[in-house]
Amino acid sequence: MGGLAACGGDGGVQRSQAPSASAVRTAFRGSPASLTGLHAQADRLLSGGERAFAARLRSLRGRPVVVNKWASWCGPCQDEFPVFQQVAVADGRRVAFLGVDGQDATPAARSFLRRFPVTYPSYLDPRSAIANGPVLQAPQLFPQTVYYDASGRRVYDHAGPYQSAAALERDIRFYLQAG
Repeated sequence: MGGLAACGGDGGVQRSQAPSASAVRTAFRGSPASLTGLHAQADRLLSGGERAFAARLRSLRGRPVVVNKWASWCGPCQDEFPVFQQVAVADGRRVAFLGVDGQDATPAARSFLRRFPVTYPSYLDPRSAIANGPVLQAPQLFPQTVYYDASGRRVYDHAGPYQSAAALERDIRFYLQAG
């Protein structure tokens, strides 16, 4: 669990801010097929490493993408997850969200996602192959959020946790012109 420049402590005791299943269905009604596929994989931990992650990003071309690198053991990640629970639903019809679970044990990550369910999948990255790779380039910090525009170009890298939904939504609007 090295290289934790932005991560430390246990974080605050956070409660899930996940909207109800009914609210999610209503929010995502009429979503484009590429985003419906992500929503169908909600809370899943996907294998396949950097190749699968890069292929997923390519499949999402035409849509802006927000990638959040997190870990179950990271206190600031725990603090931030309720923000992603809210914003991924609010913006999930026009923006693709993906997670990268870094340097984590799969059982702990599954338990974390039961506590903080999200409407998108996360890629397992126990040895930081995705984080250190040429696509994500987010090797050191937890949490870290990387933005890709609709053409697949990396446009912004936010190190550290988002403290509010308004802050995350502001960056989505500014860097992705979404919303």
